[in-house]
Amino acid sequence: MGRRESPDYDPATYGDRMAEVYDEWFGTPADAEEAVAFLGDLAGRGPALELGIGTGRVALPLAEKGIEVHGIDASEAMVERLRAKPGGDGVPASIGDFADVGVEGRFSLVYVVFNTFFALLTQEDQVRCFANVEKRLDDGGVFVVEAFVPDPERLAGGEVTQTKRVEVDRVFLETSRYDPVHQRVYSQNISMGETETKFYPVHIRYAWPSELDLMARLAGLRLRERFGGWRWDPFTASSQSHVSVYERGSSATPADG
Repeated sequence: MGRRESPDYDPATYGDRMAEVYDEWFGTPADAEEAVAFLGDLAGRGPALELGIGTGRVALPLAEKGIEVHGIDASEAMVERLRAKPGGDGVPASIGDFADVGVEGRFSLVYVVFNTFFALLTQEDQVRCFANVEKRLDDGGVFVVEAFVPDPERLAGGEVTQTKRVEVDRVFLETSRYDPVHQRVYSQNISMGETETKFYPVHIRYAWPSELDLMARLAGLRLRERFGGWRWDPFTASSQSHVSVYERGSSATPADG
């Protein structure tokens, strides 16, 4: 199954389309409090940097703990939502491709959550992100990645359509096409009503934990520990997601440049 790239889809597309409904649709994650506690412990005195900061669902409560938080996002629309929230103006957020990690300074914690790392659509961009994060970590700093573990059985199906919600005058669908050769998922979140239908596209390039570990080693990082969730759950063969903590390691091979 070959790739059929959309010339209209770029790093900002997801956020620009989704910003108006993002908080309404996704709300506060059930484990958000645990995520903030986990990240806060690793951040120490900070500062911390979130890649793909979005509307600040994690950055804002982390900042409320007294940690200086910075962010990067490709979507101005998402960052506008962040800035409109209480405390949002106090979180510096840069607009750009977060693979570049285009900010000044060094951080005790760099993190990317909610599968956002997979928004980088090529292996090259994902490797570049690891390498640029390494340059922004201070001594003892760590890089945290939260992402799903790919399910080969689901990916083998090729296409999946799900009904997410049904209301009296509106239905919400999610339809996805899987490209296992290139590790891509092309999805549409569709809101269909009596007078209006809207499309919210999502493209990702997924990677298995072992592939992420190799990217880290190429960047001069190594896996410190991996958990099955923010509650420090053990990571096992049945884990559907992982929280991976990377640190600088003398046994890793730094990337050139």
